[in-house]
Amino acid sequence: MNLLSVLQGTEMPANGMTGTIEESVSLFELIEKGGVTMVILGVLFVIAMYILVNRVLTIRKAKKDPKVLLEKVKAQVLKGDIDAAKKYCARDTTPMGKMLEAGLKHISSNLNTIEKSIENIAKIELYKLEKSVATVGMISGAAPMIGFFGTVIGMINAFIAISQEEGSVSPKLLSSGIYEAMITTAGGLAVGIFAYISYNFLVRQIEDVVHKMEVVTIEFIELLQSPN
Repeated sequence: MNLLSVLQGTEMPANGMTGTIEESVSLFELIEKGGVTMVILGVLFVIAMYILVNRVLTIRKAKKDPKVLLEKVKAQVLKGDIDAAKKYCARDTTPMGKMLEAGLKHISSNLNTIEKSIENIAKIELYKLEKSVATVGMISGAAPMIGFFGTVIGMINAFIAISQEEGSVSPKLLSSGIYEAMITTAGGLAVGIFAYISYNFLVRQIEDVVHKMEVVTIEFIELLQSPN
């Protein structure tokens, strides 16, 4: 038997003639053999993928460099044109722009009031960024357990089938029952790993946005405290 025939699932006899072609199992057939558990894991995968794409697009907009925004606001504030600064912030759709707009609306109040208004907007914007991210984290933990549960059910069904066989049990029946049961474990681990990586990636991206929000807040407060 040469290597190529093994990879192609074809056994080549010694005389060089093509022998019997072994039946191969496609990925779709493997998933189908996993039963209802694989359907549940598929739904979880789709949910995790949707949230990942949705959050990445949202966070990308929020991660816009606030340097230009800060320079424009500083210039208008130092000129005393607060209305122009407010209008510029209103056109900015990032969390930093909304925070500065809230601070400018209360610029005639004391510093504590300004800081509180900025903090409140920051909490709202952070909640928007973190929306559904916890669901991805939940999927990363639940998917492997669901897969393992499906394996246990599959093993029970396999042993029931074996017990109902009369006479000796063929190795093919035993091995096929076990590998069909193990499919759900592999599927659960695959979905879990994907969700785990996605969750940590999103958390890291949100942390970058939070850092920029903190920088903007500090620089804006320092601007209001400056002698000019």
